[in-house]
Amino acid sequence: MPLLSRLIDRCIAAYQRELMEIHYAEVENMYRQMRGWRHDYRSHIQLLKAHAAQGEWDAVRAYLDELESDLAAVDTVVKTGNAMADAILNSKISLARSKQISVQADASIPVELALSELDLCIILGNLFDNAIEASLALPRENRLIRVYLDMKGTQLYISFTNFTAEGKRSKSGGRFRSTKGEGHGFGLVRIDAIVERLGGWLSRNSEDGAFTTEILLPQAIRPTEET
Repeated sequence: MPLLSRLIDRCIAAYQRELMEIHYAEVENMYRQMRGWRHDYRSHIQLLKAHAAQGEWDAVRAYLDELESDLAAVDTVVKTGNAMADAILNSKISLARSKQISVQADASIPVELALSELDLCIILGNLFDNAIEASLALPRENRLIRVYLDMKGTQLYISFTNFTAEGKRSKSGGRFRSTKGEGHGFGLVRIDAIVERLGGWLSRNSEDGAFTTEILLPQAIRPTEET
C-alpha cells in the first residue's frame, strides 16, 4: 500500500502541475493579446485621425467596428473580486470564444476564500474544460456554457451548465461516466476529492440536452477590502 500510495501521490502531483501550467499558459496568452492591442493603440489613433482629416467617415466607422471586434476577443469580461478566479474564468472564456462557443457568466466572490488557489484552479478549470469539450460536439449555433458563482450565506456556490449532443447521460457506479472514454475522467475524480475534503456538497444533473454541475463549499467569511 505505501508504494501504491506514493505512485498515486506522484500521479496527482504531476496532474496538478500540468493543469496549472495549462491555465497559466492560457492566461499569459490572453494578457499577451492585451499588451499587443495597447502597444498598437497610438497607431490606431493616428490612422483614425488621418481618415477623419480627409472626411473619410465610412472608413472611420469601418475601422472602429474592426477595433471593437478585436478588443472584444481580449477584454476581461469577468471581474469576480478574486484574482485567481478572474484569471481562470477569463482565460477559459477567451478559449471558448475562439472555438465559437457562447458563454454567459455571472460571477461574484466578495469574500476571501478558504480553499487554496490550487483547489480553485482544479475545480473551475476542469468544469470549464469539460463544458468546452462537450460543446464542440454541437453545431455552432447551439453551443452555450452558463457559469454562475456567488456566496450563499457562508458557502461558495459554483454552477456550470452546458448543452450536450448525447441527450440524458447515464451513471455507472453512482457516477456519470466521462465522455472521453476509458482512462479519462480523472479531473472529475479530483473535483470530487476536493469537495469531499472541504466538507462541501456536489450535484451533477443530466437532463435532455443539458448537463449541470453544482457545488457548495464552506467558507470562512473574511470580506475583501473595498477599492
